[in-house]
Amino acid sequence: MRQVRAETAKVHWPTRKETIATAIMVLIMTTLLAIFFFGVDAFFATIVRFLLGLLG
Repeated sequence: MRQVRAETAKVHWPTRKETIATAIMVLIMTTLLAIFFFGVDAFFATIVRFLLGLLG
């Protein structure tokens, strides 16, 4: 138990400011990736619809 406490004491715990900044960056990156993948999905869906339209 003493070793666990000693190792836990060595951990650098983030400040409130660091935690908020990291959370905001995660939200921004998640939003950007969602928009990107939505665009890629819409692009491929358009191509598939076009190709299927050629068949009949």
